[in-house]
Amino acid sequence: MGEPLLVQSPGVPGSPVVTVAPGWAFAAVAVLGALVVVAAMLDGALSARSAGGPAGGAARPFGEVARLMRQRRRTTVQADSLLWRIGGAGLLVAAALMVAVVPLGRWTIFDLDVGVMWFNAMDVMVWALVWLTGWGANSAYSLVGGYRFLAHGLGYELPLMFALVAPAIAAQSLNVGKVAAAQEGLWFAVWMPVAFLVYLLGVAAFSVWGPFAPALGSDVAGGVRAELSGVDRLVFEAGRYALLAAGAAFSVPMFLGGGAGPVLPDWAWVLLKTLAVLWLLVWLRRRLPAFRPDMFLEVGWLVLLPAVLVQDLLVAVLAVWRT
Repeated sequence: MGEPLLVQSPGVPGSPVVTVAPGWAFAAVAVLGALVVVAAMLDGALSARSAGGPAGGAARPFGEVARLMRQRRRTTVQADSLLWRIGGAGLLVAAALMVAVVPLGRWTIFDLDVGVMWFNAMDVMVWALVWLTGWGANSAYSLVGGYRFLAHGLGYELPLMFALVAPAIAAQSLNVGKVAAAQEGLWFAVWMPVAFLVYLLGVAAFSVWGPFAPALGSDVAGGVRAELSGVDRLVFEAGRYALLAAGAAFSVPMFLGGGAGPVLPDWAWVLLKTLAVLWLLVWLRRRLPAFRPDMFLEVGWLVLLPAVLVQDLLVAVLAVWRT
């Protein structure tokens, strides 16, 4: 797989960040896959518990995978099969590209100087992918679900973008490793709570999760996934979990100090913090009401956006004062 490339650690003189050889990207995909399985098992267990069902809900995702693998793919009249497949499979690709800039301790795949912008670009790409899934089926219900997601996107994307700006301002860098290194002694989540909460809300939104599930609503026969079945349905659902896991992983260097922590190695702390955030996001799925797209637009533009802009202003003032 080749020798890893050594580059200077961001913000920590003399301590290298290792940009791994391309072959090690498969290891990152394996970690992402493991997080997808964990998220699905957590969701199954919490769903069974909330429904008062028997124990063993954590194993339900495996049964669902087996069922979908045996299920025949549905076809619709004059569907654009290429766009339909790109939309579903693209979610997995977008999630993998998101975690490519997340340092696992001192290891990373792409140590980009604009890693924060890279993540934001990938989350914007999800807009097109979900909409293509709804458009490609040539079905009214799927298309309604796709437009619902776009309407939610208009409400969450700007607040999410400015939530990502706050840690970058404090670290005076768009490099994800430098943002993590700048949190020595105090995590950004502690003194940027608004940005952190808006970020988590944005992760739920681009994962079509929890309050942002009307795009998959039963009132439109499943919305975006109305015509999905078999492997296509499986890939789409795996993509949602993968986006949720990628968002949880990215929150660690941006708001939770990266690999900082006692006793354990830095990569272990990254994984533990990622699992904690992932559990929180899965747990909140059934604790928050669904947001109607038109109502959430008002909340996003009139509440979340001003709040996160004030947060950015305070961070900028503190950053200037400290220099």
